[in-house]
Amino acid sequence: MISVSGIRGVVGKSLTPENLTAFTMAFAAWTVRRKRERCGDSAVKPKIVIGRDTRPTGELITELVASTLALCGCDVVDLGMATTPTVEMATAGELADGGLIVTASHNPVEWNALKMLNEKGEFLTAPDVELLLEIARDRSFVTTGWEGLGSITGNTSWDAIHIASVLNLSCIDRSLIAGINFRVLVDAVEGAGSFVVPELCRQLGIHEIKTLACQGTGIFPRNPEPVEENLGVTMDILRNESCDLGIIVDPDVDRLALVCEDGTLFGEEYTLVACADFYLKHRKGPVVNNLSSSRALRDIAARHEVECFSAKVGEANVIEVMKSCGAAIGGEGNGGVILPELHYGRDALVGIALFIQAFAEWKTSTGGTLSEFRRTFPDYSMSKQKVVLEHLSKEALEAIFDRVAANHPDASCNRLDGLKLDFPEGWVHLRPSNTEPIIRIYAESATKDGADSLANSFIAEIRSASARIGTDPTTGEQAK
Repeated sequence: MISVSGIRGVVGKSLTPENLTAFTMAFAAWTVRRKRERCGDSAVKPKIVIGRDTRPTGELITELVASTLALCGCDVVDLGMATTPTVEMATAGELADGGLIVTASHNPVEWNALKMLNEKGEFLTAPDVELLLEIARDRSFVTTGWEGLGSITGNTSWDAIHIASVLNLSCIDRSLIAGINFRVLVDAVEGAGSFVVPELCRQLGIHEIKTLACQGTGIFPRNPEPVEENLGVTMDILRNESCDLGIIVDPDVDRLALVCEDGTLFGEEYTLVACADFYLKHRKGPVVNNLSSSRALRDIAARHEVECFSAKVGEANVIEVMKSCGAAIGGEGNGGVILPELHYGRDALVGIALFIQAFAEWKTSTGGTLSEFRRTFPDYSMSKQKVVLEHLSKEALEAIFDRVAANHPDASCNRLDGLKLDFPEGWVHLRPSNTEPIIRIYAESATKDGADSLANSFIAEIRSASARIGTDPTTGEQAK
C-alpha cells in the first residue's frame, strides 16, 4: 500500500527486505534532489531522522533502513523508539532534510511501514510521492563510495523535548491540573506511547496514573485501532478502577481516544471537538476537519464565531487546508488533533494536554464528571458502513454518484472527495476506497437510529444506481 504517508505492508510478504531497501534508496535520492533544489549544495550530506514504534520487526527494519541511508551518503539520527509526532518534531528541530518512521500505525502486529517526511517534518505531497515512485521504478538511486558514507548516531532526547514543548504552551496550567487530584488510566496498547504518555501525564500534574499495556513489548493485546469495538476490556477496567478518565492511544500515538468515568467512550469524533472548543478561547482562528468528521466541530466554530473548513480525508489534505486558511487548530474525527502552534501533524500528546486542561477548568467550576462534560457539546451520532462493488471503474463510480446526487436536489452537494450531501437533519458522505472495491458510507444524525437509517437508505440508492449501470453490488456491512 503506497500513499502520501509512505509504504505499508505485511512483513515478509508485501513488505520484504527488497521493497524496504528500494524505497529507502528512493527516499534518499529524493532527499538529495530536494536538498539541491533548496540549497544548491551537493557537497553537504543530507540528514535523515528515523524512529520506530515497538513492533517486533521494528528494530531490524530500522537497522536495515539506517544502514541503507548511510550507504547512500546520508547522515542518520536514530531516535530509537519514538512516536510519529515526536519524529515529526525532531525532523524539523534537527534541521534535517527528511524523516522516516518505522510504524504501521493502527494496523495489526504483522504489518509494518515506512512513513516518509519532508524537511518540515510533514508527510510528502502527492507530487512528491509520484517523484519518489518514479525514482524507485527507474532505479535512479544515489550511492557513494567508502569516502562518502554517512554516519548513524543515536539521540534519545526528543521525548523530553516533545513533552516540554507541550507543557510550555501558554494555555496549559499544570498547577490547576494538579489541584484536581485526577486519577487516570493510560492504555498504550504496548506501543510507542508506553512510556512517554504516562510521563506526560505525570508532568502535567495528574495525581495517580494507572497503566494498562504500557510495557512497550509491541505485542498488542487487542486490535490496536482505538475504536469502540476494540476497547471493551479497557472500558471495563476503567469503570472498576474508579478513574476520572481513560487515555488510549494507537501504537504510534497520533490518535487519541478517551473514556469517561462510567466506562463509556467520550467519542473519537469528540476528541478534536473538545480540544478545539478549549483552544479557541485562547487563540481565535479557523478550524479544519475532513469531510467525514462530525458537524459538531462546525457548531463549535459557530459558537466561537470562526469559520470551519473541511478537507479531503487524509492528514496531509487537512494540513494543506489548515495552512491555506491560517487555522488555529484542526484534525480528523479519528481522534487526531493538529496544533500548528506546536507542529503540523496529528499529535496525541498535545491532544492529551489540551483535553485534560479543558476538563480541569470545567471541573474546577462545576465539580462534574467527564460524562457530564461530554454532554456540554453538540450531540450527534454517526454510522459507518460500506458497500462492496466488484469490477468498479472510475467512470461507473462517477455515474453512481451522479445518479445519487440527482435524487437529492435539496441537499448541499460536495464532490471534493467522493460525494457528500448535507441535509438539515444530518449528512452522508460516500467515499470510494483507495485499496478495496468498496464505497464507504459515513452518515451522521441526531440519533444512532437516525444515522443508521440515513446510511441504509443510501446503501439502497447505491445498489439501485449501480444495477442500472451494470455493476454488481454485494451486501453492505459494518465498516471496520
